Amino acid sequence: MTRKGRRLVMIGAGVGVLGLAAALILSALTDTIVFFRTPTEIAEQHVAPGTRLRLGGLVETGSVAKSGTLTTFAVTDGNAVVKVAYSGILPDLFREGQGVVAEGALQPDGSFKADSVLAKHDEKYMPREVADALKAQGVWKEGDPAPGTTPARAPGS
Repeated sequence: MTRKGRRLVMIGAGVGVLGLAAALILSALTDTIVFFRTPTEIAEQHVAPGTRLRLGGLVETGSVAKSGTLTTFAVTDGNAVVKVAYSGILPDLFREGQGVVAEGALQPDGSFKADSVLAKHDEKYMPREVADALKAQGVWKEGDPAPGTTPARAPGS
């Protein structure tokens, strides 16, 4: 085999090994590449205690209890509920009925101990610059639902 042939074989083998390594890494991460899991997904997947993950859903109305810096609340997705305990300062947007993503670990009793809590703003949020531009064009007026969103419905309707 010539020098050029050996070089091509080595380059081909190197590309093959890198491709195999990338495929193995991606297949190993398919279950963990998730922004968050809902309470229903946690219940259906029988997540093992101690597993670190992100829990996402709505803060259940009437579930928030504060004791010093410890806050307990329940996160629901409408089907299942997970109790969450968090010690620290909560974000300003945190409140009952609001979307939340908690990062932490599942406990043996099925509750969730959060290390950090992120409050999600609702779909009506729009940066001031965008709202001003839409108002100037006459596309959107204050009090109207933001473009691309549906108006909120009353419970039970």
